[in-house]
Amino acid sequence: METALTRLVGVRHPVVQTGMGWVAGPRLVSATANAGALGILASATMTLDHLRDAVREVRSRTDQPFGVNLRADAADAGDRVRIIVDEGVRVASFALAPSRELIAELKEAGVVVVPSVGARRHAEKVADWGADAVIVQGGEGGGHTGEVATSVLLPQVVDAVDIPVVAAGGFHDGRGLVAALAYGAAGIAMGTRFLLTSDSTVPDAVKARYLAATVRDVTVTTAVDGMPHRMLRTDLVDALERAGRTRTFARAVRRAAGFRRLSGLTWSRMIRDGLAMKHGRDLTWSQVLLAANTPMLLRLSMVDGRTDLGVMASGQVAGVIDDLPSCEELIARVMRESRETLDRLAGPGVSIPH
Repeated sequence: METALTRLVGVRHPVVQTGMGWVAGPRLVSATANAGALGILASATMTLDHLRDAVREVRSRTDQPFGVNLRADAADAGDRVRIIVDEGVRVASFALAPSRELIAELKEAGVVVVPSVGARRHAEKVADWGADAVIVQGGEGGGHTGEVATSVLLPQVVDAVDIPVVAAGGFHDGRGLVAALAYGAAGIAMGTRFLLTSDSTVPDAVKARYLAATVRDVTVTTAVDGMPHRMLRTDLVDALERAGRTRTFARAVRRAAGFRRLSGLTWSRMIRDGLAMKHGRDLTWSQVLLAANTPMLLRLSMVDGRTDLGVMASGQVAGVIDDLPSCEELIARVMRESRETLDRLAGPGVSIPH
């Protein structure tokens, strides 16, 4: 299925695997790429050396295009951009709107720039700055999210910009792909659906928690880092929502110390990153610390399997997913379902070329 997205990044299918921290590592990214979709390596939880090694590992596993996701507000964003350029990565995606200067540096090196946004005005801004495409996540999506549903936000953005738009938030099958194309998108991006594959390195016990969840078990809370965060509701989430300010601050300091040891970041660097998240938001100092080390809470679940101590970011689609296919099986299924849906929409006696 050829769309503006497949032509832009050189993949066979208009499907993107999002850059989920601690989840989107070399194994998942390369499996996605080999299946014909666009895999995005999550770099925010990596040191610079780890990022370079991870990119090279993906390259050793696939000759297909892939991308790297990074935080535009990170103090070392420029260093990460240089690694992307030096290593010949095809796509750079951003969790927040990158600066005009970062976009220009990447484009000059021939890297395709695809920021993720949650509002029309943000899409308009990055398009004006030269972004090649944009991923638009509606409120159904996992992790940090907004309030506007994909079905409302997506057509707004499609009408507002002249670059390819990739739809995220609430997608898990071929019917969703066709729906996104009908809205004017050039493809779909999925996170939770790729997390729940056999190629994902997330521990089996954690995957089981996702598979057991209903749509009512996926909630949005600001208790973790002061920003709306969609995740599975757990005892930890309940405890964070009930905890007083002093207790929350002590917990934040302990977890920040753990993330500092793991990441190699200095305290000053972590505080700068936290303050970057605080900018324009009414966050307490406890939330600033939590924002700086939220990756630690994710790691406890996604790597260590400690669902009692960590958080599990999740899209609402977790409540309708009940299996763990390989990436190859998943992509083949999505594309088969999309073609069947198109044929059904065409009506009896009408054939749509594939």
